[in-house]
Amino acid sequence: MLLGNEGCDERRPTSDQMQRQQQEKILHEGTSQVGMPAIKNFRERKLAKDILELRDQTGLTTYTYLWNELTGKLVFLCDSVGYPLPYAVQFTNPQKVEHSRHGTGYAILPQADPNGLFSPASAEGTWVMCKDPNGKDVRPLYTEPKVIVSQFKLQ
Repeated sequence: MLLGNEGCDERRPTSDQMQRQQQEKILHEGTSQVGMPAIKNFRERKLAKDILELRDQTGLTTYTYLWNELTGKLVFLCDSVGYPLPYAVQFTNPQKVEHSRHGTGYAILPQADPNGLFSPASAEGTWVMCKDPNGKDVRPLYTEPKVIVSQFKLQ
């Protein structure tokens, strides 16, 4: 491989490139010997589709609980709508590609959410849309303990 602006600068492959090439060779051999699983029913894919469609239903009534680690019991939090969203969920792609002004390369940079803030890659918190017990409104509730959400009341 020849690179550089001044003369010919011969570069050796990096150890990462060599390992990637060796790994690809091993995986190719494994795939040749083993083949792909004989999936016929695609049950898990159908379940994933069902769950995604269910989460998209308008007005989906759910019940939200907290898990009390001291007592080992569920504690009812609220009647809720839909399923909770992790605090770190992002409305837009968290990364963007920036090309250099001179066309010599690019970089992957963080991208702000529409509110102008940069969401963390992970966070402990969860947003739950709880039904207001004193009215008809649904309001967001932020919680950091782990939550359990169900479409039926749990014991």
